[in-house]
Amino acid sequence: MTSTYSGYEKISLAEGDALVIVDLQNDFLPGGSLPVPGGEQVISALNGYIERFARRGLPIFATRDWHPKNHSSFIEQGGPWPEHCVIGTKGAEFSAALHLPASVQIISAGTEVERDGYSAFETPVCKQQLDSVGARRLFVGGLATDYCVLNTVRDALALNYPVFLLTDAVRAINVQPQDGQKAIDEMIQKGAKLITLSMIP
Repeated sequence: MTSTYSGYEKISLAEGDALVIVDLQNDFLPGGSLPVPGGEQVISALNGYIERFARRGLPIFATRDWHPKNHSSFIEQGGPWPEHCVIGTKGAEFSAALHLPASVQIISAGTEVERDGYSAFETPVCKQQLDSVGARRLFVGGLATDYCVLNTVRDALALNYPVFLLTDAVRAINVQPQDGQKAIDEMIQKGAKLITLSMIP
């Protein structure tokens, strides 16, 4: 993973900042139907970000794949992925090790059969929820770097949100060996800033 952190040493959290945790669901973790290699390694860092945002009373969002049983992305329907994150299943639940606060706002994606749901911004609900809390800067981490994180960050940047990518809290599927690094390079090129937990006091 690139070690470039865009010149930042410390990031001061402030009103208008929001944490966006992408798809920390059981199916993407060890034992799930579509595990991201090393996906469990992001949980400790994400809990650190949650603690820092919660301590300051800043909003925390958790996105989730929330697929119907016959979703078009599933191999059985001609898609590329094994069945995962089906509505109401254990695999679709957030990891119990993730310390989500009671105030967390949940954003569901991939709820329609024919839409991939790679981006949290797939439906207008995401931006509506961000607007409702006055979110202006987004801090994004989760799974997987090269799919749902990448597409969510792309759309956020296109909507002119400054985005900080939590590089210690993302992992890639890497269908091709360099997919994760290519995704990070693209996010940097589009304007995302790379940070780690140690940069937030």
